[in-house]
Amino acid sequence: MENFFGILKSELLNLKEFENVEHFKPDLAKHIVYHNQNRIRAKLKAKRPVQYRAHALQAA
Repeated sequence: MENFFGILKSELLNLKEFENVEHFKPDLAKHIVYHNQNRIRAKLKAKRPVQYRAHALQAA
């Protein structure tokens, strides 16, 4: 979790100022989807999490 919040701060919070929590929520939701589905990860053999899971299911 600490890694996720560190990435969240560096990729979202430090790049943009939000007027209030209501303006922050949509961007947070988009970032969570991006982080969980689209972000290429070195420890997943340079694949997106969705690609890695699909490959793991095919191999099983």
